[in-house]
Amino acid sequence: MAKRPASAGTIGGNLPPLSLHVPEPHFRPGDPVDYSWLEIPAAGAAARPDEACSPAETQDLCFGLVRVLDEDHRAVGPWDPALDPETLRRMLRAMALTRAFDDRMYRGQRQGKTSFYMKCTGEEATSVAAAFALADDDMVFPSYRQQGILIARGYPIVEMINQIYSNRADKLKGRQLPIMYSSRAHSFFTISGNLATQYPQAAGWAMASAIKGDTRIAASWVGEGSSSEGDFHAALTFAAVYNAPVIYNLVNNQWAISSFSGFAGAERTTFAARAVGYGVAGLRVDGNDPLAVYAAVRWAANRARSGGGPTLIEHFTYRAEGHSTSDDPGQYRSAQEREEWPLGDPVNRLKQHLIALGEWSEERHAAMDLELAEEVKAATKEAEKNGILGHGLHHPFHTMFEDVFEDLPWHLQEQADQAIRERRIKWPSWKEYE
Repeated sequence: MAKRPASAGTIGGNLPPLSLHVPEPHFRPGDPVDYSWLEIPAAGAAARPDEACSPAETQDLCFGLVRVLDEDHRAVGPWDPALDPETLRRMLRAMALTRAFDDRMYRGQRQGKTSFYMKCTGEEATSVAAAFALADDDMVFPSYRQQGILIARGYPIVEMINQIYSNRADKLKGRQLPIMYSSRAHSFFTISGNLATQYPQAAGWAMASAIKGDTRIAASWVGEGSSSEGDFHAALTFAAVYNAPVIYNLVNNQWAISSFSGFAGAERTTFAARAVGYGVAGLRVDGNDPLAVYAAVRWAANRARSGGGPTLIEHFTYRAEGHSTSDDPGQYRSAQEREEWPLGDPVNRLKQHLIALGEWSEERHAAMDLELAEEVKAATKEAEKNGILGHGLHHPFHTMFEDVFEDLPWHLQEQADQAIRERRIKWPSWKEYE
């Protein structure tokens, strides 16, 4: 241990003692909720720079909030994407289907049909509206709360449920935790349980696309808690240095599993402000406004596709429910936070916008919700024919030796043959699943 310099005098001396700052959320369980400290600018107030602008021209947008839908549910301002009613209805349906899917899978977990599930209630716009703004073949590197991307891209719900149940029809052969989907055909990169790893992967993929002279870009998602991981900063460095055609979506839903956003740096500045330090374009967006999310991601996609480089987008939203089925948010946050959240609910806001346009109604919405609930119910029953947690209908045993080597080494082949022989002796009924 280094010795204190003799010239420094007595330890402590005349200096006041140091103190450690520990971030503390505004509300704890039982506290009244008051969001008056939040600065929420009026819809339509944010300027929209040209997509080819320099990153410096987006600095103000890193500290404000891009909003499109006003208090009367009208689209206003320069960020209005002017989407046609049919596109808005498709977007609303995908968001509502995502919510219906979440509700059914949550109940399934509580019934013991799977071990784990994560809902995205209140955050549907950050995945669905973003997916609508991207090209269908743009590669996405999601975190674990972006099931809406697969749903928006038309991935069969029954296949998602098979993966959640890890049953014999699971295309990932039971090798991933529930909700960690993967689909090459839908340009949906495998979800990783190690947080923020997808960020540098997206940078690398985008750099490779640029090297090949392709036209596809990459987009990735991470929560604000995970943005304190080293992978986040490594990815931004690579993306900035090589001008990678990638969009980094940072979903600030206010809470990690039990710690609020202050532990990731929210007390000091916005998360979008990190773009300034890296010299890339940055936007801070109302994450509960589907039109604002769409407009921001489309702006960033056009910018990346035309050689403008990366964009960091902070989606300012709120996690309405628990972090996962393993979490009880009532232990660390006030129960009134969800109801008092000033930016509302993204599904309801898009519904009200369509109603204001004369293109939707409460009756049509109720009928759609019922239809989607039945659609998810039917898909669940179909998937359950392939097995649920603990019911023995798992993937064929021999697949545990597959998909690692192009040609299985002799010693692993011997192990596989021996294991299968012993399994047949001990459990003859397993033959049909081999």
